Amino acid sequence: MKARTVDAIWTGILYTIAIFVVALLVFLIAAIISKGWGFWDPNFLFGKPSNTQAGGGIGPQLFNSLYMLVITLLISVPLGLGAGIYLAEYAKQGRLLNFIRLCIETMASLPSIVVGLFGLLVFVTLTGWGYTLIGGALAITILNLPSLTRVCENAILDVPHSVKEASLGLGATRWQTLVRVIIPAALPQIITGVILAAGRIFGEAAALIYTSGLTTPFLNPSADLSSKLHPLNLFRPAETLTVHIWKLNSEGIVPDAKLIAAKSAAVLIIMVLLFNIIARFISMLLQNYFAGSKRKTKKE
Repeated sequence: MKARTVDAIWTGILYTIAIFVVALLVFLIAAIISKGWGFWDPNFLFGKPSNTQAGGGIGPQLFNSLYMLVITLLISVPLGLGAGIYLAEYAKQGRLLNFIRLCIETMASLPSIVVGLFGLLVFVTLTGWGYTLIGGALAITILNLPSLTRVCENAILDVPHSVKEASLGLGATRWQTLVRVIIPAALPQIITGVILAAGRIFGEAAALIYTSGLTTPFLNPSADLSSKLHPLNLFRPAETLTVHIWKLNSEGIVPDAKLIAAKSAAVLIIMVLLFNIIARFISMLLQNYFAGSKRKTKKE
């Protein structure tokens, strides 16, 4: 068999697999949205949930999910990026580095329920905080940190060594080379890692059940910041959208529990898609900023 024929066959197989994956994703999204049709109703998106009557909303759960996303990314991204920079640029090859990588790989394989029980022991019981939003954010940080560290490390290592040498040869310091050359070049892969981490935040339920709780208080923006009624208080229970969906499907007693769960799932998938699009757009803007814009000069 000729090489061109083999190449054509395998190209067709890979295209078929890619089309199948895309079609499966489109089918899943369409099925979820069709079952939760009507999710865009403002009364549903911003209304308060009801434990006994039909027609409840998901306002507090939606806010908790977005707030959990922001807090967790503020904690995990600097830690993951810093760890990736250390492993790629500063750590010396040897037993210590191998041990660190072994610990990262071990942490990456931990089930979320185990991390949730660890969070229950440390962030809920040992600290005396109880079920809190910050406890849930720290638990998800433990889940996201290994994968985010490896993505950042690989992204920095994939930058051509000649680019680094050119920057150092022009008189830039090691820190300037890292901040102004290496990280901007590795930004697309780092953004991919952040998107994967955000997906874990949006979709996690097991770890949050044991750390951030199954309820949320009636939020009041005019309350004192130290009060558990204030939306921005990190030390209050915070039922996220995924936990709300799980609770509706497992122990929901409202007459339209299945419909609310379906609408909540549709909102969740739309949130993930929007975050992916916005993150990619920001990545493109940052790349253009660091690369320098090309301006066309008009001839007079």
